[in-house]
This record gives sequence, C-alpha cells and structure tokens, in this order.
Amino acid sequence: MNLPKQISTCCTPLLSCCIKPDEAAQTAVIFRALGEPARLQLLSLIANQPASEACACELTEPLGLSQPTVSHHLKILYEAGLLKKERRGTWIYYRLVPERIEALRNALALPQKTQ
Repeated sequence: MNLPKQISTCCTPLLSCCIKPDEAAQTAVIFRALGEPARLQLLSLIANQPASEACACELTEPLGLSQPTVSHHLKILYEAGLLKKERRGTWIYYRLVPERIEALRNALALPQKTQ
C-alpha cells in the first residue's frame, strides 16, 4: 500500500525512537510468557494473595489444572523474570517481581503529549 506523499514525508514513523532493540527483545520474552491465559490467571492469583505470594500447591485448585501443568506455567513465568521463588521446606512460594510488572506497564503506556 502506497501512502500519499504528504503523509509519508511529514510524519515521524511510529516508535522510531521509543524502544531499543534489546529492550524490545526483553519485552517480547515477557509477552510470550503472558500469551497463555493460565499464566495471566496465575499472576493475578499470586498478586491478590494477602501476602502477595502463593505456594505452588495452592494454585492448582483455583485454576483446575494438574500440579505438573501449574508447575510448568510457573517455571515459564519465573524464567521470564515475572516471578521470584523461595523454597520453604518441600514447598516453593512465588511472588511477583514488581520491576518487571512496571516494565510491562511502561511498555504499554502511551507517550504523554505536551500541549
């Protein structure tokens, strides 16, 4: 599709200077991890716990998924940097990584326009 010459020459291309290639690659990893509905549910469940953490054993029933499936999804979220984990005895507790959630928020935020 050819744009009229007046539009193509007067406007700065979208995102021409907003996100660097390395930032785009890192952000894409996070978005790939979030591409599964169960993972979004896991993040929501963990974030809404009273202590903002949850044991993996507490997450199977609310999702209606098997323990191995929940563990797989938690591993993906952990590897994407969205979750921290801490072993307590035989259990692993997960909590969100606020900086990574903030990075997502910033990646999706529209630039503020000055008037």
